Amino acid sequence: MGTKINLSFDEKWEKIIACDQTYDGLFYTAVKTTKIYCRPSCKSRKPKKINVEFYDDRQKVENAGFRACKRCKPEIEHSPHAQLIKDVLAYLINGYKQRLTLQDIANHIGISPFHLERLFKQETGETPRSYLEKIRIDKAACLLKSSCYSNLEICYEAGFQSPSNFYKVFRNVKQCSPSEFREKERRG
Repeated sequence: MGTKINLSFDEKWEKIIACDQTYDGLFYTAVKTTKIYCRPSCKSRKPKKINVEFYDDRQKVENAGFRACKRCKPEIEHSPHAQLIKDVLAYLINGYKQRLTLQDIANHIGISPFHLERLFKQETGETPRSYLEKIRIDKAACLLKSSCYSNLEICYEAGFQSPSNFYKVFRNVKQCSPSEFREKERRG
């Protein structure tokens, strides 16, 4: 059974265009014309958007008649901790608006905070906090592109607790301010 995440079709589409491995194992991209499914991070040529369906579960995509991509091999788990990491990522993606501590995440998963942070960093190269910040910045960027919300409204809508932290993290991740990002998107 898959771990359900709350992302729109367009958000998932952006993840596959960016080959974002953050979401590997949390959803699969199925191409209706080729009957092949891939991980979000697959480097194969991208299909037309209208030919894509997304599945949250590998069993469902295979039951729908799709076969695994030979390039990204989405049917193979890469790590003995893959399910735990998927559970953490799903928890972060679904709970990004909440004030989450390492202890909250560890309690949800059922392991100690120290063990969680060590495993997570070993598997992803990042801490749960930095991953959560990236998820929040992705949400903020999506809102900056598609809404008329003010930067302050987006700050809180994306789950940040303070505007100063929002601006600092946004600049670190996107190399520009939220206003500059919105302006680039409008021109772009």
